[in-house]
Amino acid sequence: MLGEELGAGDGVSRPRGAAAALADRVATLRASASGADGAVLVTVASSGNVTELELDERSLGLGAPGLATEILRTIRRAQSALAGEVADAVEATVGTSTETGKAVLDSFTQRFPAPAEADEPAAPVMPARAPFPSFSTVPSLPHQAPGNGFESGRDSRAR
Repeated sequence: MLGEELGAGDGVSRPRGAAAALADRVATLRASASGADGAVLVTVASSGNVTELELDERSLGLGAPGLATEILRTIRRAQSALAGEVADAVEATVGTSTETGKAVLDSFTQRFPAPAEADEPAAPVMPARAPFPSFSTVPSLPHQAPGNGFESGRDSRAR
């Protein structure tokens, strides 16, 4: 009786086929996003890796730090759009209420959360690098005379 319920024509073969169909669809998914009014276009694969990056002439006006920031924001938007595409694929194959569907959706929404659209960029994790120290001719100790330390022909540290 248990064998009859789990026969080849019953519910077992269909979910396996649906899961395989979901895996095939997810493997071929791509998502794109644009930023800086179309000056930056990013396409990501189903893994979230960047497969295409297009920069318009207008992107040169952003400057190096602004361009880097805009590229990263656009990558996050494309990855977030990828999570939406996966949700559509899950709904069309295994359904969002199945364990497989929930697991796949949770995986993509955790890896690629929706980007926070804030006017102010988030604070960096690491503080900015300290500027390179400059070596001026100002004495470091009050009793030293300004100069290179060899005014008298001998090392001034030997006093």
